[in-house]
Amino acid sequence: MPLSEQEQRALDEMERSLYQNDADFVTTVSPRRGKPNYRMMVIGVLVGVVGIVTLLTGVIVQLPLVGVLGFVVMFVGVLLFASPQRLSASDAEDAAPSSSSRRSSKRGASFMDTINARWDRRQDGRG
Repeated sequence: MPLSEQEQRALDEMERSLYQNDADFVTTVSPRRGKPNYRMMVIGVLVGVVGIVTLLTGVIVQLPLVGVLGFVVMFVGVLLFASPQRLSASDAEDAAPSSSSRRSSKRGASFMDTINARWDRRQDGRG
């Protein structure tokens, strides 16, 4: 059942509010944005092609062990190609917590204490 126009507007407003008010949460749960890691994609394709060649070689020479090894290599290539990319050093700096959250973690406050404090600030209109 599709959303009504009013419900769609309310959902869009909530999403915009989330992105504007809680950037730390958005960066934590959203997929990595930015340019893809082409090096890993190329390595994945090359490993996959080597796996296919090994698999076909195993079928041609009728050695099941070589065929299974080829399938495993091909599967690893697909995983390399399709897996989420690791953060580079510059991305890790961008994803680092803000100074206020770093200060609270140095004091030994738990994650939930930090979240509750942020919620209270928002409810008081200070955040």
